[in-house]
Amino acid sequence: MTNINKIKALLRKELLLETRQQHTLYGIMLYIASTVFVIYLTMESPDSETWNGLFWITQLFICINAIAKSFLQEAKGRMLYYYSITPPSVFILSKLIYNVVLMLVMSSINLLLYAAFLGSPAVSFLQFYLISLMGAAGLGLIFTMLAAIASKAMQQASLMAILGFPLIIPQLLLMIRLSKTAFAEVFREGVPLQLVMLLAALDILIVLLSVILYPFLWKD
Repeated sequence: MTNINKIKALLRKELLLETRQQHTLYGIMLYIASTVFVIYLTMESPDSETWNGLFWITQLFICINAIAKSFLQEAKGRMLYYYSITPPSVFILSKLIYNVVLMLVMSSINLLLYAAFLGSPAVSFLQFYLISLMGAAGLGLIFTMLAAIASKAMQQASLMAILGFPLIIPQLLLMIRLSKTAFAEVFREGVPLQLVMLLAALDILIVLLSVILYPFLWKD
């Protein structure tokens, strides 16, 4: 079996586990809906800067809740089985792909709820949507790597938050700065290409670091 087929098999396994443990997925959706509703009750029509800041804060906590379970649900015996059938690079790539797709779905749901309850102050909603997907993918990659590290310490949620704080700040600053272009008339003609390339470079770096570093965790 080729590595691509192994990745596909692992992705099918992740999807099967998700369908069997639907309470986890529904719990995340309930968290999104309740968070947005509380914000709506607090401030019905926030200005664009407040709306943008709240959106990315919500995205951050959604990512932590969605991805914290990624390695927690893998029992020690199951990890030994994976060790015997697949290389570590294939395993971590399957986790990265699945969590990125999961975050894209959760980001779309979050944005739709924000638009439904709080309206959309963005001049270009499509542009903001594409930026939010890019940001969600970046968050998914970072926290997948952190979840892999934290799972070895048996302190997943708390260690993810501690390790993630210095890593996620540059990513959040870039995403907030980039997303502001969707709210300003002066930037309607396009998105700063340098920021997009910088975010893409950070995402590629996270993938490379995950593939390089995870085999050392895998042997533990």
